[in-house]
Parts: sequence; structure tokens; C-alpha cells
Amino acid sequence: MAIVLRSSNFLNSFNCIPSISCRRGLIRANINIRNNQTYKISLPRLQRKARLVQEEELISVLSTSSSSIEKQLSPSRRSDPLVVEKLYSIKEAIADRVEMHRNIGEQRSQWNSMLLTSINGITLAAAILTGLAASNGDSVLGLKMSSTLMYLAATGMLATMNQIQPSQLAEEQRNAARLFQDLYNQVETTLSIGHPLAIDVKEAMDKVLALDKSYPLPLLGVMLEKFPSSVEPAVWWPQQRRRQPNHGNEWNGWNGKLEEEMKEIKGVLGRKDQEEYIRLGGKALKLNKFLAMSGPLLTGLAAVGSAFAGHSPHGSWAAMLGIVGGALASVVNTIEHGGQVGMVFEMYRSNAGFFQYMQESIESNLTEAETERRENGEVFELKLALKLGRSLSDLRNLAADSLSKGEEIDEFASKLF
Repeated sequence: MAIVLRSSNFLNSFNCIPSISCRRGLIRANINIRNNQTYKISLPRLQRKARLVQEEELISVLSTSSSSIEKQLSPSRRSDPLVVEKLYSIKEAIADRVEMHRNIGEQRSQWNSMLLTSINGITLAAAILTGLAASNGDSVLGLKMSSTLMYLAATGMLATMNQIQPSQLAEEQRNAARLFQDLYNQVETTLSIGHPLAIDVKEAMDKVLALDKSYPLPLLGVMLEKFPSSVEPAVWWPQQRRRQPNHGNEWNGWNGKLEEEMKEIKGVLGRKDQEEYIRLGGKALKLNKFLAMSGPLLTGLAAVGSAFAGHSPHGSWAAMLGIVGGALASVVNTIEHGGQVGMVFEMYRSNAGFFQYMQESIESNLTEAETERRENGEVFELKLALKLGRSLSDLRNLAADSLSKGEEIDEFASKLF
């Protein structure tokens, strides 16, 4: 009786079973009550068990996939802890070189400004003393000796300054700091991408040593020649090696159209950009040579004139030589070192080297018969466009113009400098 009352109350609460089918509803109610109670009691346990089973299956699938990926990787592409440690050591050495070249570049730039100010001050003071010695009749010996000694000191200092070219030295160190910073970023990218190889360590070491040789820190013995007989592009990179084959992508982004575009761009770089900067570098070198010889010559002549200034038969002409020679020497010194003609020459030489490096990079990829050993064509095209200050479409248009016009093209490949 109690069961019947509970069942009827349950049915009445939901208003879903008519009274005619009371017995059938009773049976159904009893069954539903049991199922409902069993479901409410056992559902959390079943959910936890199901969740645990799903997690175990997911972990097993992930471990199986990761193990299969590791098996697919060739042994040469797996990260070697020793290789990674070596690359980090090279990275630290490169960072130290960046800081050294920056500091020394600032120091030599200060040399240029301080020596320029000092030599011009000595020269003008000597010219004033020469004028005073020529105008005074008495006690001119001390003035003449002082002006002569000052001119001789200015001549020696100016000859030394012209020989080392502090502005050119500072530009060399700035270029070295920039190139070492670029190499630092390359090593950092290799470590970030992962799977560095022993060949990456070898290439990084070669690049570091090549930069050390191209931009030495000492002044004595290994200093770059400041007045070469001809202008040669700066070379700061080692001989380019063959790349490791990339078996995962046989196409590697290269096709006949891209190869033809790269050939045309290489021709424009050699005919227009590099040739133009070598020509400008030659003009800057000639001007620097003329100024470097004129400055000490003028101060030397001024020293002779100041020595004979006074009331001698040719004292007026000697005094004029001492005064005018000192003034002209100050002007020449200001043009040469204040205008930093040596720095301009080094900048032109470095830019010509940059274009030569781009040509060699294109040539090394085009001459490689195995496309899987080349750098990815799309990535290489993007890098080339960025280094030349162009978009990809603009770079392709340049190649098309070069193909149609040939050597008559007026446009330069680089839009940066």
C-alpha cells in the first residue's frame, strides 16, 4: 500500500500519466524510480572513470605521436647538447665583441674631434705669433721661436693624424659593431628555431674570425691601409660553404622564373650599385690623399716663414708665408677631418662590399645544382628584398625591367643607400 501511495504521488507531481492506466503507470513508476535513483547515485563515479579513461588514451596518443616524430627525425637533426653549448659560447663572445667595437668606435670618434680642435688651435696661435713678430721691432726672437716650434708640433701631429685617419677608424668600428650584431642575431635565430648542427658552429666560428680579420682592433701592425692604390670592396665574410641538404622539401621554393629574376638582380647590383660606389670611393680617396699631403706641407712652410719673419730683407714675405700658410693649413685640416673625408671613403668601400656580398650570395645559390642544398627560395627572395629596401613586387618589377632594358637600365637595385 505504501508503494502504491508513493507511486501515485510521484505521478501526480509530474501530471504525465492518466488514471486509466494506473497499474501500467505504477509498474512504470516503480521501474523509473529505481532507474532514476540508480542513475543519480552512480553517475559521478561513471563520469570520473570515463574522464580518467579519456585522459589515459590522450596521453598514450600524444606519447605515440611524439615518439613517431622523433623517429622520423634523422640523427643529424636532433639537438646535441654539446653543439648548443658551443653556440651559446660563440654568442657570448660575439656580444662581447659588439660592446668592444662600439666603445672603441666612440673613443676614436673623440680622437678625431679633439685632435682637430687641438691642431687648429696650435696652428692659429702660431700664425698670430708670427704676425706679432713681424710687426714688433724689439724682442721678436721669442715670438719667432715660439711660433716656429708650434708650427713644427702641428706638422708632426697633423702628419700622424692623417696617417691613422681617426674618422675612418671610427667608421670601421661602427661597421664592425653592426656586422657583429647581425651575426649575433643569426646565432640567436639558429638557437631559437632549434636542432643546431655542428656545421652551424663551424660557420659561426668562421664568420667571427673573418670579421676579426676585416676589422682589427689594434692600430699598430694590422691596421687597414688608409690610402690604397685602388678602391677594393670591403670583404668581411668567409668563403661560403655548401648547405646541408633539406630532404623534407625537394622543391625548396626555387623555380625557373625565380632563378631568372635572381640573375637579373645580380647583374644590376654589379653594373649599377657596386660600380657607382667604387667610383665614388675613388673620388673620396683622391680628395683625402690631396688633403692629407697639403696640411703638413702648409704647416711646414709656415714654420719656415715664421723662422725668417722680422726685419730681414725678405722678412715681410716670410711673415706672410707664416701667417697665410697657417691659416690655409687650418682650413685644409678642417675640411679633411671636420668633414670626415676618411669616413666617407670607408662608407663607400663598405657599401661596395655589401653589394658584392649580395652578388656572391645569389651566385652561391644559383650555382648549386641540388636545389635541396639551397636556401629556401621564398625566404631568400624576402631577405634580398628587405636588404635592398624593396617590396617583393618591386623586386620582381626590377628584374623584369632589367630583362627588357639590359645594361641601359637607369634604376639602381638598392633604395636604402
